Amino acid sequence: MDATGPDAQRAAARSRAYQLFTEAFRYPQGDLLAAIASGDLAEALHKALSALDPGLATGVDTAALADTGQDDDLAVEYTRLFDVGVSGPPCPLYGGLYGGARMKTMEEAVRFYNHFGLTLSDDPRELPDHITTELEFLHYLAFKEAEALGGGEDPGAFRRAQRDFLERHPGRFVPKLRERLEQQSPMRFFLELTRQLERLLAHELESLIAEVGAAPPASSQRR
Repeated sequence: MDATGPDAQRAAARSRAYQLFTEAFRYPQGDLLAAIASGDLAEALHKALSALDPGLATGVDTAALADTGQDDDLAVEYTRLFDVGVSGPPCPLYGGLYGGARMKTMEEAVRFYNHFGLTLSDDPRELPDHITTELEFLHYLAFKEAEALGGGEDPGAFRRAQRDFLERHPGRFVPKLRERLEQQSPMRFFLELTRQLERLLAHELESLIAEVGAAPPASSQRR
């Protein structure tokens, strides 16, 4: 096995895709807003998805992924959808708010992070169940998988962790996030971004199960 082999290339492409989605779900300002408006983000996402599987790049609405509206429309929409609301935002980006047991969800996520020697920063947005925190963790695991393959080492631990984390965290709540977004008539950037993330997560979970098998029952997992 080497860094140029197909398995290592897929892991690197997976890592890159997660990295791009992590950045895309941050508050749209500065360099991120410029990348969206210029079409650079849409092009990078399309390229990353295509490198992972050409089928994933089929049907990507790159025009929607470059639509910032007028002036600060995208930032205002981000706040409306994800940050404010009388009883909380209509489409929160915190996975624990979709399952009814947020503390348990966050504690489990932290155990995943700690198992790999990772700790959270003091950034208030980087709570353990925030979508950017979860995607950044998947980016890290895929990067370590590619690194292991490049060094001729067994990538199994990183693949199994991706499978388990995907299934129990973003893979579980992102479809619900997309459903809520559809009910809010959002700017098309956010709906398309979430739709493409949902497709990526489903594709990767299916691929990982094919590679390492299905996850054991939750009660038998140890983190």
